[in-house]
Amino acid sequence: MSEPKPVKLKSQKKRINNWQIARKSLQGISLAVFVLTLVFSKDSTFPTQLTSGLVKISPLAMLSSLFSSKVFLSGSLLSLVVLLSSLVVGRAWCGWLCPMGTLLDVFSFSKNRSRKEPPQSLRKLKYGLLIITLVSAMFGNLTLLVFDPITIFIRSTTLVIWPLLDKAVYFLETLLIKIPFLSEPVFALDAWMRPRVFPVESTAYQYAVLFGVFFVVILLLNLLAERFWCRYLCPLGALLGLGSRISLIQRRVNANCVECGLCGKDCPTGTIDVKNGYKSDPAECTLCMNCAGTCNKNAYAFTPQWKPAEKQAYDPGRRMFLSTVGVSVAAIVLLSSSWIKKMANTFLLRPPGVLDEEKFLSTCVRCGVCIQVCPTHAIQADLNLSDIEGMSTPVLVPRKGYCAYTCNICGQNCPVQAIPALSLEDKRLTRIGTAHIDHRRCIAWGEHGNCIVCEEMCPLPHKAISLEQKSFTQADGRVVDVLLPIVDEIVCIGCGICENKCPVEGQAAIRVQSI
Repeated sequence: MSEPKPVKLKSQKKRINNWQIARKSLQGISLAVFVLTLVFSKDSTFPTQLTSGLVKISPLAMLSSLFSSKVFLSGSLLSLVVLLSSLVVGRAWCGWLCPMGTLLDVFSFSKNRSRKEPPQSLRKLKYGLLIITLVSAMFGNLTLLVFDPITIFIRSTTLVIWPLLDKAVYFLETLLIKIPFLSEPVFALDAWMRPRVFPVESTAYQYAVLFGVFFVVILLLNLLAERFWCRYLCPLGALLGLGSRISLIQRRVNANCVECGLCGKDCPTGTIDVKNGYKSDPAECTLCMNCAGTCNKNAYAFTPQWKPAEKQAYDPGRRMFLSTVGVSVAAIVLLSSSWIKKMANTFLLRPPGVLDEEKFLSTCVRCGVCIQVCPTHAIQADLNLSDIEGMSTPVLVPRKGYCAYTCNICGQNCPVQAIPALSLEDKRLTRIGTAHIDHRRCIAWGEHGNCIVCEEMCPLPHKAISLEQKSFTQADGRVVDVLLPIVDEIVCIGCGICENKCPVEGQAAIRVQSI
């Protein structure tokens, strides 16, 4: 007996039900909370719990941190709530709250396009990435947390999106300010926005282009399949998917289904299986409710029932788990070998209070919060000074900015205490590095010119740079008296303001070196 052919229905107007309205509203609110928290986090009066909470809400980041540092942070309870919620509402986090998921919905290029989608077997990739991330964390390596969607969103917003928006606003202001009756309002608006919303000076982050390309690639993958990242690559989605397989609330098809196929075409994660009674895999379903706006037969129900999901061909099995663990261990051993691992870089400077490099690398989750909150932009993401294990970790780049003597905001906001939360008094005495003068490049030492910028900028009361007058005989026989800067290496804490303000073009004549 031949199988009945699916009923072909004429195209119908989609209905927007209350659940879809609620989801889109909550997505907008969640995205706004994430963005506004990052924007106002530079203010020293802004609650640090809110800023660090953006990272602590990620089960992947907090579980990896626990495996690596062997410390359970109190704020990790937020991530535990998200993780346990998958046992009740499945991957609703991905469809309702995740900021990256919201952006992927906004840039849904392939929506409603008829095209051949990637094979279902690719869904294994995200489980493989999850296993590698967690196994690596057990060995103290957190490098792969660069794939955590929350850290991707924070880094992308900090290093790419907001600086570009700042430049766009500035460009628009330069145009509007030429209109006589708009000049005064524009000046007033700019005075209010800076530094509340945008920095007073344009921000320049190193490697911003590379991080921007990574972010754009994730968005462009939507051209291959809607929510490609969520389907095939997101390790956090994989983690939540494991719990979702036994979730209480699941999409279930009833006898009203006429197999029209409209719901399958409108599913953003492609999890409605037309060959299996239009059922969906709860580990892939994000409870987006799009099917509710398509089906006019009430052929589905999100009913509470404890029932494990059917096994899928792409589910991680024992063989995949063991082989992935083996690859992870081999990679960790290889990266730890002396011929792969870099020697300590002379100019590798960490934020104040970071004294144990190995402990720091096994604690930092690469979230970029410290980069966002740094008021002088001294903290930058690293892709060069440290080895692969230190990829995307924060470093101080004095030529970009200096560590302000009156600021300890990075340690106060670090969600995993990789940067110690030093008091302002302790921070002022904590050594980051030591300044050294290159006499060949120094205007005073090398050219016998009048330049005392580094001495003038060195902060009180622990002034580490002094001036010593010395006479030099020039080639024409003239004798000149020059004030030469001298660094007291015992007093210097390496704040980097001298390097930042050095007037020598290119590489500064005075540079801070690691301890």
